Amino acid sequence: MKALRKYLDKIKPNFEEGGKLSMLRSFFEGMETFLFVSSETSKSGVHIHDSIDAKRTMTAVIIALVPALLFGMYNTGYQHYLAIGETPGFLMTFVYGLLAVLPIIAVSYIVGLGIEFTVAQWKKEEIQEGFLVSGILIPLIVPVDTPLWMIAVATAFAVIFAKEVFGGTGYNIFNVALVTRAFLFFAYPSAMSGDSVFVRTAGTFGIGTGTVVDGYSGATPLGQVNVAANDAIGSFQAVDILGHPLSTWDMFIGLIPGSIGETSVAAILIGAVILLFTGVASWKTMLSVFVGGAFTAAVFNLVGSTVAMSITPLDHLLLGGFAFGAVFMATDPVTSARTETGKYIFGFLVGVMAIVIRTLNPGYPEGMMLAILLMNIFAPLIDYYVVESNIKRRLKRAVTK
Repeated sequence: MKALRKYLDKIKPNFEEGGKLSMLRSFFEGMETFLFVSSETSKSGVHIHDSIDAKRTMTAVIIALVPALLFGMYNTGYQHYLAIGETPGFLMTFVYGLLAVLPIIAVSYIVGLGIEFTVAQWKKEEIQEGFLVSGILIPLIVPVDTPLWMIAVATAFAVIFAKEVFGGTGYNIFNVALVTRAFLFFAYPSAMSGDSVFVRTAGTFGIGTGTVVDGYSGATPLGQVNVAANDAIGSFQAVDILGHPLSTWDMFIGLIPGSIGETSVAAILIGAVILLFTGVASWKTMLSVFVGGAFTAAVFNLVGSTVAMSITPLDHLLLGGFAFGAVFMATDPVTSARTETGKYIFGFLVGVMAIVIRTLNPGYPEGMMLAILLMNIFAPLIDYYVVESNIKRRLKRAVTK
């Protein structure tokens, strides 16, 4: 590390104003501060100095996402080989998924960081670190068969119109990754839903025969709920792509069709432990989302008479992007509520809205994306009323004394 530090110090003058590579100053500063804690310190005023900065906070989130990412790669290969009737073993299965997912990650980062580097250089500011997390979140919340050009267009739209126009990292009111998914869903709905987009069955990368077995269907369990939404209770059973019944354990482990990083609740909970241990995410928001979702599902179980209303609270929490959204999206410190009481309210309402959308809108069985984006709008309002309530309570207490 000392050698790297000396090398960076040696070439740094080339990137400073007047240097031959000054046009890449923002890029150099971004890489330098990512590798090393900045040596610049405050000269006046009252400040708290800490070794944890925004880049290292983002790094902790990326580490927490690794279990879901690795499992998503394996599951991509697993679903592929299950569909074509082959069992090549763990390594080949993972390699197939790795090769399928890496291009999506590359496109996400190239487009998103490319825009951020350009904007930073144009504004003569440091590169903002927010896309370090968004860049990995985007591949995890899209189907594996989403065309790369669509991901590029959606990522560019989200970075520009959901982030940069608001002022960049820390000023956006919507979660950038979810805006990317929302853009894909409404602009290219056929690429985000249906029976084929969640399982790559072609013999891509020269691995696999590409032969699909009879009866194959890549519909996710929530997609199957959508089809049977208005049927009578008792006529629905979620199945895998070969028609075999899915158990609660199958849904928890995550070897089912779905977006790349959203299927395994087990892997997501490992990430949740990392986020809570490092203090990056709020357990109040996270827990409240699950409580709100379970409560609403239980209410529908009591009053409902359709398949959509009869899904158990546990299955709702395990299926689709509910767990992923609760752990990695709803806890976004920029777009969620910031007051301690507000975190409870925000999380609970996210859970409630996700289940309401899933149950009452058969045309959109997921629900989590729209629920979080909707509550992103109300997060400042929630904080405002929490603060006002605290002020009134303290004033009343002061008058009483």
